[in-house]
Amino acid sequence: MTEMKTAIGLMSGTSMDGIDVALLRTDGESRVERGPSYYVPFDPQLRDRWKRALAVAKAITERTQRPDDLGASEKILTLCHAAAVKSFLARNDLSPADIDLVGFHGQTVLHRPDEALTVQIGDGPLLAQEIGIDVVYDMRANDMTFGGQGAPLIPVYHAALSANLPRDCKAPVVFVNIGGISNLTFVGTDGTLSAFDSGPGNMLIDQWVEAHGGGAYDKGGRIAASGAVVPALAERYLQSPFFSGNLRRSLDRGDFLPPKAGEASLADGARTLAHVTAAAILKSATHLPEPPKSYVVCGGGRLNDVIMRELTELAARQGATVIAAEVAGFDGGAMEAEAWAYLAVRSLYGLPLTFPGTTGVERPVSGGVLAPAKL
Repeated sequence: MTEMKTAIGLMSGTSMDGIDVALLRTDGESRVERGPSYYVPFDPQLRDRWKRALAVAKAITERTQRPDDLGASEKILTLCHAAAVKSFLARNDLSPADIDLVGFHGQTVLHRPDEALTVQIGDGPLLAQEIGIDVVYDMRANDMTFGGQGAPLIPVYHAALSANLPRDCKAPVVFVNIGGISNLTFVGTDGTLSAFDSGPGNMLIDQWVEAHGGGAYDKGGRIAASGAVVPALAERYLQSPFFSGNLRRSLDRGDFLPPKAGEASLADGARTLAHVTAAAILKSATHLPEPPKSYVVCGGGRLNDVIMRELTELAARQGATVIAAEVAGFDGGAMEAEAWAYLAVRSLYGLPLTFPGTTGVERPVSGGVLAPAKL
């Protein structure tokens, strides 16, 4: 039996809206004790910098390259995460000595699984130096070395959580993470684990709303609630070969693009994209080993009432129920950050992070790089 460790997980996702911080005590296997969480939003100038980083990163052909000012952006991002950790510790009356490990995701700026190329900017050694805690980072790359897609990595944490689901949450269960990109984790009645990206999540909605002066995102789905689905536009997304292909693959931000100006009004565009987000989940679920009975939704998309209503109605037609993570007793906003803490502990112990049924890797493999706080 492995020893329990206290770990902090740090997640900055494809929505590029901020940093999620979460504390976890775990043995990296079945024992999980969830702690407090914290969220630090990025200011508009930082969000603009990360957007520019996406454009710069397109020139990368080797994952160590940092063209143009990408190196400067990486340092700034790392220092933002260091500040978030220090603030979290202070808010919870903790010191670096109380924490064994930090799991650092960084910011994905390029993800091309077909080329075995993924880049998350974030300087693990610098973060360890700044916060005085050992850091595990770069947890996706090794999966690609062994033929995996590099994503999703969270399923092994979902599997650990599935043991504590409420009784009325019937198996098979699917954990749905609606971040910038949505992904599914299937936990079968016999414990079978399967996972893959299901399609666009909040990303297209955020891009559409921001481009049309509606703010950085559609808070609560209020803009979408006043609009109507544009059938031809929705169908264009849902007819993508991504949903019909036999090969499940992980997605990059550029795989689905927002509608062009003039294709819909602000409200109708937001409403259509909310429908696409929900419908894509059910469409992708047809590739699972068996039809789900329950969906547990986490990530920012669970706060969009229109997405949740659409998903609930579509799932009901297939005899399945939909609940937000909080109803199941979890923290839907902190689950990804918790997962990164859990993965860091697994990495420390050399336990697998990914599996053939999750990323398509050849065999279960571990991953991550350890940056000690003191050399």
